[in-house]
Amino acid sequence: MAKQLNLLSTGQVITTALHAEMQRSYLEYAMSVIVGRALPDVRDGLKPVHRRILYAMHELGLVPDRPYRKCARVVGDVLGKYHPHGDQAVYDALVRMVQDFSCRYPLLAGHGNFGSVDNDPPAAMRYTETRLAPISHEALLSEIGEATVDFIPNFDNSQQEPVVLPAQLPILLLNGCAGIAVGMATNVPPHNLGEVVDGLIALIDRPDLSEDKLLELIPGPDFPTGGEIVGTEGIREAYTTSKGSIPVRGVAKIEEIARRSSSSKSKAQNRTAIVVTELPFQVNKASWIEKVAELVNQGKIEGIGDLRDESDREGMRVVVEIKRDANAQEVLEQLYKQTALCSNFGAILLALVEGQPRQLTLRQMLLEFLSFREQTLTRQYNHELQQCLRRLHLVEGLLTALSNLDAVIQILRNAPDGTTAKLSLQSQFNFSDRQSDAILSMPLRRLTGLERQQLQTEFDELRDRIAQLERLLSDRHEFLKALKKDLRTLKRKYGDPRRTRILATPAAAPEQPRSTAALEQRGTTAGGQKKEKSKTQEIQQPTLFTPPPPEEVTLEFTHKGYVRRLSKNGNKSSSLKSQDDFVVNTQAATTQTDLVVVTASGKAYPVNVGDIPPTSGGNKGTPLCTLLPGAKETPEMLVGQFVLPDNLETGSLVLCTQQGRIKRVALSELANLTRRGATLLKLKDDDRLLSVHAIASKGDVVMATSGGRLLRLRINDEQLPITSRSTQGLQALRLLRSEQVVGASILLPNDSLLLATQLGYVKRLPISAMPLAQLGNIGTTVFQFTTKSDALAGIVVANASSEVILMTNTQRTQKLPVDKVKFWGKDGTGDRLIALKAEEKVINLLIA
Repeated sequence: MAKQLNLLSTGQVITTALHAEMQRSYLEYAMSVIVGRALPDVRDGLKPVHRRILYAMHELGLVPDRPYRKCARVVGDVLGKYHPHGDQAVYDALVRMVQDFSCRYPLLAGHGNFGSVDNDPPAAMRYTETRLAPISHEALLSEIGEATVDFIPNFDNSQQEPVVLPAQLPILLLNGCAGIAVGMATNVPPHNLGEVVDGLIALIDRPDLSEDKLLELIPGPDFPTGGEIVGTEGIREAYTTSKGSIPVRGVAKIEEIARRSSSSKSKAQNRTAIVVTELPFQVNKASWIEKVAELVNQGKIEGIGDLRDESDREGMRVVVEIKRDANAQEVLEQLYKQTALCSNFGAILLALVEGQPRQLTLRQMLLEFLSFREQTLTRQYNHELQQCLRRLHLVEGLLTALSNLDAVIQILRNAPDGTTAKLSLQSQFNFSDRQSDAILSMPLRRLTGLERQQLQTEFDELRDRIAQLERLLSDRHEFLKALKKDLRTLKRKYGDPRRTRILATPAAAPEQPRSTAALEQRGTTAGGQKKEKSKTQEIQQPTLFTPPPPEEVTLEFTHKGYVRRLSKNGNKSSSLKSQDDFVVNTQAATTQTDLVVVTASGKAYPVNVGDIPPTSGGNKGTPLCTLLPGAKETPEMLVGQFVLPDNLETGSLVLCTQQGRIKRVALSELANLTRRGATLLKLKDDDRLLSVHAIASKGDVVMATSGGRLLRLRINDEQLPITSRSTQGLQALRLLRSEQVVGASILLPNDSLLLATQLGYVKRLPISAMPLAQLGNIGTTVFQFTTKSDALAGIVVANASSEVILMTNTQRTQKLPVDKVKFWGKDGTGDRLIALKAEEKVINLLIA
């Protein structure tokens, strides 16, 4: 008997809990499926297999003006270079990109049998041929290169493949996508290219475009098989919440058709029939016909005398003949209820954003694509600019050499070797290495007049292109103008009319016509050919709500980050009744003005006052952070808020950070604030914005440190000039080790400060005790702590008639009348006016 191996004693087996191993392995498998197989990237709208197929065909040179190539060759390249999976999986993905009934805008052109709407299988890959479609070649691959997108090694590090294709159109919305991952799924419907481009251009011009306007430009999905969408509620839900059920039904008309009896001598007889010319998206025609026949045989649908498929190359046409004693309207209703002629499309707008699965609204999908397109264009323009500059440098050297041809020839004639000639050219004409090499390698034909003229023409063209690229990169208006021009060009080339009609309100059944003229009114002939839509068949849009006149309101902001919108004539019953929250700021506004909210990360977001829900009674209001478009900040991350004034030319913002930086920004920077927000200043990793103050005129700013020092600066253009949003700001004061700024306030003449320490010592300080200083000073010590463990907790500008609220680390608050706090000099310790428990400290103070 063989000796049993003792693996446990040799340390070759690692003991692991089964549940821990299962959890780790399953999560790794789930993320691999989510990122590497099942979900599309929001930027180019492709799954990895589709991206690899397109890139492999681009590498093979299968462009639209080249001959078709066998699909087996394409599949082999994809498997061998980029996608080590089954060949049938790759071929199935390739086939779907060819089928015009699966893709609204097929990315590949096919030659051969690629299946049909009857679910006929495609021919084997050795029989079919393919190449890139014009839209994929231009809109996905024309800008491919390491200059525009990042590349990564393939599975065996032998090739490079793109992380994402430089898409010029949001393919995810145009063709849609369906995928089932682990624990999540996506089902994005296809859309019309012209409508999506119109929506993109509108968002470029107005990023804060209302949902109603966006839905007016992109009213709903546009399926490749046509059909009708019944009602707009499902569309709005899907577009605004990223999930929704969209009812879709086929196009059916009731008409009179001629039919002869079995006797050749009898006259033609007219019969009523339901003619189906379009089916809902992803409904198999053959299976649907079988289902109808099965229901008729089972007696679940009565009144059908005959069922036949008259579809041909011109279009779909399924004829359902109605018995003489049956009602065609009732039969059609039964078809809608019991078959897939009316079905729901469950939209789930889920895609990968920066490698993470996220549910996105329609607006977010469009904005994510625009952000990616902007990055791609910026990289492309920068790369092209560098190439043009390098070429201009060479051409300039060649032209200089031609202008001094005799001297150059003399140098070359007298030089013993090429190195000496190169050095002589550099010393005499100040040529660079690259220019000298280009001159030495210049052929004699460049000395002709025609070649010289060509160089001069190239030099002028390069200068013009460089100026154009520099303008595009420096002027955002010109950059967006070029982006919109590219979108309009693609719309003109590849846009087509909408196929799916949208019925604004559900209809019980279509009206019953008496002849085939009814199909022509619908837009389809009896043979299934498309006709031009009449004006009465345009998509019905919901009536836009007329906005109410502006209303004067009062905004109350609470300590816990809530906002309350009260009408001007509100009574006392509307005061806040919460015991653990209190109002810290009140501002007057109208429902048509904008509220600017600034976060600790240095970003400013607009919130329309009319979008803030009105508050009644003692309701605590709405969390302000939930109203920020696209922001993920918590209430603790909100630094300040203010109503944007009508005149932005004279005001400015003063921003102070925790690490002692200060900055002044013009209010006019917020004139075109969009829902994306705007960064007011750049922050270091260990810094955060501490305060923001909107001022209309000059004044003083006071910053306080935890070590009890104050720095008072005069706000003027010499001391604190206005800078752009892209700067970090100036270092206002020098901080000692383990010290930070705990407060900043704007002081006016006759103001005084109230200071409080962590151990509860409080005092008031007159403005005369705070001398003016310069930027970068260490400040003035204004608080003498009784113990080394104490530190300044904060400062506020205090009026004698107000109250100050001290907050501790145990969430306890205590109110103190300001007039009860004594004035002390900068050498005083203050009075201890709050009794603290063990380990309890004051962490902040506010004016109530």
